[in-house]
Amino acid sequence: MKRGSSPSPENLDKICAVLDLDFYIGPRRESGPVAQMTLNGADYIHVPLHDAALSAGPGAENGGRNVIDHLAFRRDWMRRIGISPTSACLARIDRDSMVPTLFPGDIVLIDTSRTEVPVHRNSKGSYRRASIYAFVEDGQARVKRIERAEPSAIILLSDNPDYPPELRTGAQIEALQMSIIGKVVWWGHTSKD
Repeated sequence: MKRGSSPSPENLDKICAVLDLDFYIGPRRESGPVAQMTLNGADYIHVPLHDAALSAGPGAENGGRNVIDHLAFRRDWMRRIGISPTSACLARIDRDSMVPTLFPGDIVLIDTSRTEVPVHRNSKGSYRRASIYAFVEDGQARVKRIERAEPSAIILLSDNPDYPPELRTGAQIEALQMSIIGKVVWWGHTSKD
């Protein structure tokens, strides 16, 4: 290969064979065991529900990530929204800062492969709602919309107008040991009659 040139797919396949790697281009592949079942001809994936609360407020401490149950999601639906079954997990919402979107007791589906919040600069006249992420900050599990207009700063946004936005800069992010669990891609309300 010449310096600055790109290897052909055939050469990449040969390199991967020597390194005992798969050469693959396509949708995300599952990387571990996934419990599944078939019902009426459709494949369903069992996604684990963890005994963990994500606070839509100041934060929730969770002693462990024990799996307490599973919910079944159609495999083709998960593929359509771009989530690998091995990257999916469920948790419950605690507190009310994300009301009316997320209510206390709601279950959220988290894509743990999406741990990077992209930088989006809104242009004049355009508005895009920030995505919702589950994250840990200073040992507390939380869920908020995260807006990132520049690489060194993020804004934590609540949907409930009673909660003001929270700004985090590079030094604060490191000091609070903030880490993204994943992007919230689905949620279900629990009816309380």
